[in-house]
Amino acid sequence: QVQVVESGGGLAQAGGSLRLSCAASGSIFSINAMGWYRQAPGKQRELVAVKTRGGSTNYADSVKGRFTISGDNAKNTVYLQMDSLKPEDTAVYYCKLESVVTAVARYPAIWGQGTLVTVSS
Repeated sequence: QVQVVESGGGLAQAGGSLRLSCAASGSIFSINAMGWYRQAPGKQRELVAVKTRGGSTNYADSVKGRFTISGDNAKNTVYLQMDSLKPEDTAVYYCKLESVVTAVARYPAIWGQGTLVTVSS
């Protein structure tokens, strides 16, 4: 069983910063990639940023230059530093683990429960 715990959401003013954290635990052998997605009210869930085990990163155009993804493979953690926040960044942010191998199973994807980020103007 894999547990995914997200933290760091909350309320920020436009132009401010927040840092999201995601930690995966369990009998994990490997995780191919960890990333952040978000879903605003009435909209589809979208990619924000993803980091592969090899260190490659990919960002949505809307957050490039403002958000930074980082993490520690050994600790199965991923972080999202969000700077210069805008009201349109308001959404529930979800951590996603991709291609997870554990002692008893393989999972194409595992999602966290989500953390709400609200940016006021």
